[in-house]
Amino acid sequence: MKIVIDGMGGDNAPQAVVEGACMAVNEYGVDIIITGDKDQIENELKKHNCDKSKIELVHTTQVITNEEKPVSAIRRKTDSSMVVALKMVKDKKADVVISAGSTGALLSGGVFVVKRIKGISRPCICSSIPTIDGGYVMLSDTGANVDCNVENLHDFAIMTDIYAKRVMGIENPRIALANIGTEEAKGNDLVKKSFEDLSEEKSINFIGNMETREILNGVCDVVVCDGFIGNIILKTLEGTVISLLKTLKQAMMSTTKSKIGALLMKSELVKVKDLLDYTAVGGAPFLGVEGGVIKAHGSSNARAIKNAIRQGIALHEGNVVNEIKTYIENMGDKEA
Repeated sequence: MKIVIDGMGGDNAPQAVVEGACMAVNEYGVDIIITGDKDQIENELKKHNCDKSKIELVHTTQVITNEEKPVSAIRRKTDSSMVVALKMVKDKKADVVISAGSTGALLSGGVFVVKRIKGISRPCICSSIPTIDGGYVMLSDTGANVDCNVENLHDFAIMTDIYAKRVMGIENPRIALANIGTEEAKGNDLVKKSFEDLSEEKSINFIGNMETREILNGVCDVVVCDGFIGNIILKTLEGTVISLLKTLKQAMMSTTKSKIGALLMKSELVKVKDLLDYTAVGGAPFLGVEGGVIKAHGSSNARAIKNAIRQGIALHEGNVVNEIKTYIENMGDKEA
């Protein structure tokens, strides 16, 4: 197995990428390819101890930035660290690509370079959200597809169900549809039709509509929605958590009494912070393309990169891409 990483993607590249790669080599023994400016990456590698024979460097001369138009950048910057990494997955020189760079460019590259799986209407990006019981709920889609139809949401449910089984280890994932109420008759036309469609899909454990306030309570394993709604949910939750932690810190530091209380609660507060730490997740898989593609957070540190690599290993070992293909083939046989 080989994991290729966009060495110049993200706010902390290439430092965090190289350090995270070294951590992954030490912990998982995986073979890694890093694309990007060879001189910069080599200088970072000198700072870390790991089996450097397991890290291959591929020099590239261009970098795709967040300010560029995604499709144009993918087509124009063919020697960028991101495009070269994507081509390696397409050409089977690597099994999974990881990038903390431009989300739009990576998703465009997943479709135009790695290519969409035949029979999948649209790929989706699937984000993990920590729940209060210490688990995770998978949210699909979180931004790859702003406008969706019933077929799209059906595919999102199937692909995320496979991911939850093969990577998260959930035997019978509970699939819910994001809505403004739990009643079957509520929601817009897309949600109502999708409710009917998913209710008839016997290969998944569809539990019905779910109000998004329940997401953190662990009442389901997968939440299906269009990318517009999913992205709003994700960013609202991120903003709420950041604001709550900031407010809590200010309250704890406001008086001598509160400081003493905070000191007494320090170990428990650290547990809460760790529970909400995005770096523990690693990244979000882009499901529905002909290879493993994982989008790491733009501000990923070394720990986040290491965990994205762990996620990439699980994605490959879980045979997720081939499982999705098998489902599509079986559907074709049934229709025939």
